[in-house]
Amino acid sequence: MLEQAVIFAISLAANIFSALSGGGAGLIQLPVLIFLGLGFSVALATHKVATVALGIGATLRHLRESHLERRFALYMIATGVPGVIIGASFILQTPDRIAEISLGVLTLGLGVYSFLSPQLGQSYQPKHRSGGAYLLGGLALFTIGVLNGSLTSGTGLFVTLWLVRWFGLDYKRAVAYTLVLVGLFWNGAGALTLGMLSEIYWLWIPALLLGSLLGGYIGAHLAIVKGNRVIKRMFELVTLLIGLKLILG
Repeated sequence: MLEQAVIFAISLAANIFSALSGGGAGLIQLPVLIFLGLGFSVALATHKVATVALGIGATLRHLRESHLERRFALYMIATGVPGVIIGASFILQTPDRIAEISLGVLTLGLGVYSFLSPQLGQSYQPKHRSGGAYLLGGLALFTIGVLNGSLTSGTGLFVTLWLVRWFGLDYKRAVAYTLVLVGLFWNGAGALTLGMLSEIYWLWIPALLLGSLLGGYIGAHLAIVKGNRVIKRMFELVTLLIGLKLILG
């Protein structure tokens, strides 16, 4: 019971943090699963299953705000999910420390870029929704999907910033898309793929799912209530922490 309570508390904290900033639950949750005795592949598959509940919790809260556009949501699913499946299919065979360090540097760069752009994501100005720019945006989402399937944490933050920078969303809308579509559909595809290729530690799944579900809902509520400025600062903090974690190992 104590073990389940610890896992629930950690999952709850990690997913509140993630839902408020637009990604990063794996920064806390995955290392804890490994520390508690799971091998990397089992911990990763178990973590991916739990993150689907984050998407469900966030969806329950964000759907009440009606900020999601159905056509754009389908576009994100169609471009990202194939990348996730490809990435998840290869990660169990190709661990790569150099890739982690490179991703850490890039993640730090996201936070620095956001910090040095005070007005970034503070207003909703949709753009690049047609033609070649739309295709380029989809290609970038596919690439991030590959990273999402193959790496452990932080890739939701890439989606959040890409939606802000390329498509002109404000942080509140970008986080909503990330939590609902990445959390529910991208991570669902990753969990299914990893579940077929690896093992899931089902004993801890109930506590992880409950923590993720409640954390996703609470974090999404805080993001809606606090607004773009607070979300932006949380995004910058999480990118800094994840970047340092990936670089330092």
